[in-house]
Amino acid sequence: MRRVSMATRDELVAAVAARYAGAGRAERGLILDEFAAITGHHRKHAGRLLRRGLAPQERPRRARQIYDAAVREALTVLWEASDRICGKRLRVVLPGLVEAMERHGHLSLAPAVRTGLLAMSAATIDRALRDRREGGARRRRRRSPPSAAVRRSVPVRTSLDWGEPAPGYVEADLVAHSGPTARGSYVQTLVLTDIATGWTECAPLLVREQVLVREVLGEVRRMLPFPLLGFDTDNDSVFLNETVRDYCANTGVVFTRCRPYRKNDQAHVEQKNGAVVRRAVGYRRLEGLEAAAALAELYRSLRLFVNVFQPSFKLAEKTRDGAAVRKRYHAPQTPCARLLADGRIPEAVKTRVSAMAAALDPVRLLADIRAAQARLVEIADRPSSGRAAPPDVPTLEEFLAGLRTAWRAGEVRPTAKPKARKERYWRTRADPLEEVGPQLREWFRAEPWRTARELLERLQADVSGRYSETLLRTLQRRVKTWRAELAHQLVFGEGGAASAREQSDEATGA
Repeated sequence: MRRVSMATRDELVAAVAARYAGAGRAERGLILDEFAAITGHHRKHAGRLLRRGLAPQERPRRARQIYDAAVREALTVLWEASDRICGKRLRVVLPGLVEAMERHGHLSLAPAVRTGLLAMSAATIDRALRDRREGGARRRRRRSPPSAAVRRSVPVRTSLDWGEPAPGYVEADLVAHSGPTARGSYVQTLVLTDIATGWTECAPLLVREQVLVREVLGEVRRMLPFPLLGFDTDNDSVFLNETVRDYCANTGVVFTRCRPYRKNDQAHVEQKNGAVVRRAVGYRRLEGLEAAAALAELYRSLRLFVNVFQPSFKLAEKTRDGAAVRKRYHAPQTPCARLLADGRIPEAVKTRVSAMAAALDPVRLLADIRAAQARLVEIADRPSSGRAAPPDVPTLEEFLAGLRTAWRAGEVRPTAKPKARKERYWRTRADPLEEVGPQLREWFRAEPWRTARELLERLQADVSGRYSETLLRTLQRRVKTWRAELAHQLVFGEGGAASAREQSDEATGA
């Protein structure tokens, strides 16, 4: 039976409600049976609709603020310290991130603020950070194909062949930093992603050459916390050659390749190409030894930050129903957490990784990443004639202080080419609360729980006839900045209250 639309249901309610209200008991039963049969509603729900006379309307729900400004202020700092990851990933890493920042003296949370932060759901985190967030394809250069003999000697592995491999089986790919043109020589990044844990390692290649790939692969093997068991690549000739194949055979590494023109066979590493390399490095052209050295410096901090403090999703199940594909994911975890939870990893390795993770400072790592990104931008944008001035690198204290307001500047990664935005510093009209501003602020400091309407009513009672109801929105904005200043003081103490007060005074003109 086809169900009627909501609009038709509303019309039926409007037409039948009056007759239903004036009918007797027996007639009401007949009307109710007919209405329930037409609409498909349960009799009880149908009876409620007819007694009400109209379809249920959306009632404006009163905003219920569970988490105050102090919790949101601390959440903003932690979101910035996590490099602006989404709520589902941030929810997982929050306990460890708070503990690490407090251990290194970057954060001091009141017990109520800490409890509120750790109780927030992922959806609430995304809603709280909504205001903080920011509201082509290049023609590939043709490469010489690998020899048929080498291609036949390397077996093909598809995305369905992985199953549940032990940590150590990785997918590998190259990311080119050629900028808008692929002419000449430029730096490339070798990316390795572990299938089981998502552990990602990046290393720069000065030139595209198979012997250099072999040497860099050897260096990356020493950096991995687990032995390299499998090496899966695409059909690029820089991988499918005797040099790389023989190196894998001599070291006991299983060498496989994906199907030609099937990028989904390497979905794990392809995702990291964008989420890790392009996000951190951007799309500028990098060439020369200096750029490769700066890129290596960036990856020294980035590998620790991504693998220890950046949760990621892992596909648990994928089903297809006709054209519809449904995917189910495991709860987000950091690669380090997946590694420690894997029963196939020896206890000695887990102990070493745990000690390494416990000693890391996420804010210092992020500050080092930003400094390395600024250095890369300076190298990439340097004029061909002459040298540009080195970028200003903030101290760790200055970097930590900027996490509270970094979202106002939009994109903060130097490699993302942020557009300069002219800040508005002038007023379009005189401040209507200029004379009573200090008095209102004293009232708020004495009773910070008072709303803007209560302050306005008190002002109207003291000064009758001078301040009308039209000033309520202006006062609400003023009280909002005062609450932000108070929240900052609760999170960071008295030390940062002065700077927050100056910023709030500039923003409100008080």
